[in-house]
Order: sequence, then C-alpha cells, then structure tokens
Amino acid sequence: MILRVGPLADDPLDAAAQFHAEILPQARALLGQDDDLTLVFAPGGHEHQGWRLAVVQALARDHAPRRVNAVAGASEDAVAAAADWLTLAQGITGQYLRLDGQGAESVL
Repeated sequence: MILRVGPLADDPLDAAAQFHAEILPQARALLGQDDDLTLVFAPGGHEHQGWRLAVVQALARDHAPRRVNAVAGASEDAVAAAADWLTLAQGITGQYLRLDGQGAESVL
C-alpha cells in the first residue's frame, strides 16, 4: 500500500511534528490491515533525512513482519518504479530512498 505524505512544513522539526500528528495515525491504521506500506515524501533537503529514516525504521520494527519503506522524489515515474521494486524486494524493510528520477546505470 502507498501513503503519500505532505505537503509538510519546510522546517525539519515542524515537519516531523506535523508528520507525527497527522500522518502517523494513518500509517498505523494502514499497517493494521496486514499490508506492507510505502510512504512517499516530497523531496526534502538532507536536514529531513534523519527524522524520516527514524520514522520508517520505527514503523518497520513495530509492525514486523509487514514491511515499511519510504521514498522521496518528485518524479511520478521514479516513485512508481521504486514502489514496484520494493514490492518485489521482499527482504527490504525500514529503508528511506531518495530518488532523483534519473534511473540506474547498467551494472558492470
């Protein structure tokens, strides 16, 4: 299941507080339906990475064996591709992936 987050405040402390007040109850309710969850954040600066990762990791621990991950990006194609990949990557949980919309290079 995908939950789109935001828009949130620009300040990281305000954004984290807003997430906990408004989005966290929705995320917990969705996880209560026995489904994996991917949170989709708008792009944010590096100052948002810490609280976002902490939220995803805590939700993943609290709701195991359901998987919880998050992506951040502006490209709908990149978000869709990452969400599809996470669905297939059954061992991945508690991760926060920042997407640039450029795709991956070929592996050498």
